[in-house]
Amino acid sequence: MRIGFGYDSHRLVEGRRLILGGVEVPFKQGLLGHSDGDALTHAITDSIIGALGLKDIGTHFPDTDERYKDASSVMLLKSIVELARTKGFEVSWVDCTVIAEAPKLAPYVDAMKDALLQTGIQGVNIKAKTNEGMGFVGRGEGIAAYAVCLLREVG
Repeated sequence: MRIGFGYDSHRLVEGRRLILGGVEVPFKQGLLGHSDGDALTHAITDSIIGALGLKDIGTHFPDTDERYKDASSVMLLKSIVELARTKGFEVSWVDCTVIAEAPKLAPYVDAMKDALLQTGIQGVNIKAKTNEGMGFVGRGEGIAAYAVCLLREVG
């Protein structure tokens, strides 16, 4: 088995859709990023890449590469889950926390789980928290996410 840890954050801006865990969440702002800015999916992706010992998400999907401009982060995650399989591992569990002062994310957690399970991950838990008004998240400037994954060797 291998364990990986991931983190990501993005700034909230006008004129972008808010995508988290592959789900569009109705909100007045979205996350700024080269891809769709999905901080939750990026954190999960980074945790898997870390467990594989393959650097970080920016190494695999650089923001200088136009192929990833406005890309679906769920599709990027799916490619990393497939990479793990080629290396003899399955993503057996992911536990994550997404931190946002607004909007309230609890109503969207089940849809996020469903979207993430479509990538080939075996199990997902998502917790939605606020930052109690502290820091950049608390001021409503951005959203952050943390993820831990467990890879199980197969074959």
